[in-house]
Amino acid sequence: MLDKRSKKNYGGLGLLPLLIFLALYIGSGIVYAILGTPKPFTVMIRYAPLLVGLLVGLIFFDREETIAQKAEVYFASAGRSGAMQLCLIILMAGGFAGAADAIGGKSSMANLAVALIPSNFVIPGIFILCAVMSICIGTSIGTLAAILPVAQAMCEGTGLSLGLAAAAAIGGAYFGDNLSMISDTTIGATQGVGAEMKDKFRMNFRIALPAALVAVVAFYFAGMGSAASSVAMEAGEYNLLTILPYFAVLVLAIIGMDVVLVLAIGMALTGVLGIATGTSFIAWINGISSGMEGMFWFVSFAIMISGVVGLVRYYGGLDWMVDKLTKPVKGEKSCEYILVLIPLIVSALIANVTLGIIITVPIVKELGDRYKIAPKRMASLIDIGGCLGVTFVPHANAILMAQAQMGCEFNEIVPYSFYTFALAIATILTIQLGLLKGKEGKKDAKAKG
Repeated sequence: MLDKRSKKNYGGLGLLPLLIFLALYIGSGIVYAILGTPKPFTVMIRYAPLLVGLLVGLIFFDREETIAQKAEVYFASAGRSGAMQLCLIILMAGGFAGAADAIGGKSSMANLAVALIPSNFVIPGIFILCAVMSICIGTSIGTLAAILPVAQAMCEGTGLSLGLAAAAAIGGAYFGDNLSMISDTTIGATQGVGAEMKDKFRMNFRIALPAALVAVVAFYFAGMGSAASSVAMEAGEYNLLTILPYFAVLVLAIIGMDVVLVLAIGMALTGVLGIATGTSFIAWINGISSGMEGMFWFVSFAIMISGVVGLVRYYGGLDWMVDKLTKPVKGEKSCEYILVLIPLIVSALIANVTLGIIITVPIVKELGDRYKIAPKRMASLIDIGGCLGVTFVPHANAILMAQAQMGCEFNEIVPYSFYTFALAIATILTIQLGLLKGKEGKKDAKAKG
């Protein structure tokens, strides 16, 4: 059923179900942004526009077939093995994050990092703090929610630029989110292209680390001379035992253990250590449930978008788009630029990395397969593109959070987005110079051929 195609090839018209969703969702966000509505891209919730696109695909295409017959195509794509595996992993990742938070791991992580930051290293310290925390807890937004108030406190009465501190926090959060083994962006990118998470981590790390080092140096010099260099920061209480599950999950995932088993061990470890440090069994269980519940939106949307993309493929829209995208592609190098550009554009438009990756990964995977791009390289470029996309737009969640918490404007943050600039340059150099294509990458490419 997944390989079946409609008797009539609709070409570009086959993209209509997906385009209707994007037009309604993005269009409403743009309209409300013009009207000055706070958080304009959250006014129209994403599910109804996607449902409209789905109904158009079921009703107005292949009129000689019954809706039930076309729905079978949708069901087969929505329930495909890859989509279900993605949903299970993301639910378990949410459960682990919720359990770790319930035993105090999230607050301990933040307080420990603050305690370790030297008083003359405040701005780069904020970047590193957010990077480490985001890698461990797997969410840039969750990291910013915890750290932005801390960063604001560091700035009060010191003369330190709020925009500079916000840019450091956002850069560090996206660096960590891009690498985290339990991030929904990492999971979506790797599962979407069939890459191993440990391979994607290593590939991503080699691209992002130089950019992060450049950013740390830039943040250090940008923060020099401020009154903040003589201000000591007070850290809250922390318990090292509650932090251990984060590092256990990170290490186990890097060494190549199956991610489902890794997350299961992580949740069990939070339970043992949580109960040992005074968290009740019920609080731990409810933490898992709460974390999973926070991911239900992702699961439902991933299932729906997978089904809609299946219909688009069935009507010939996906093949048409890949053919059009392939025309300007002269080889592997230009293909890799497009692998970055497509999720970058979509993520920027809808101001959400995860959704941008889910929507675009089927398209870019087919394009990458044509040019035999290694899965780990595809996953890395897709994830980087998505993260770059939401750091340059004023309606992105991270920017809005920083504005609300820190009281700074978009134009005060962007000039200090050193990590974003450095990551863009590092990615261009990686593609243009053909870097990081060792024996492992060639072996991956051959396996796909």
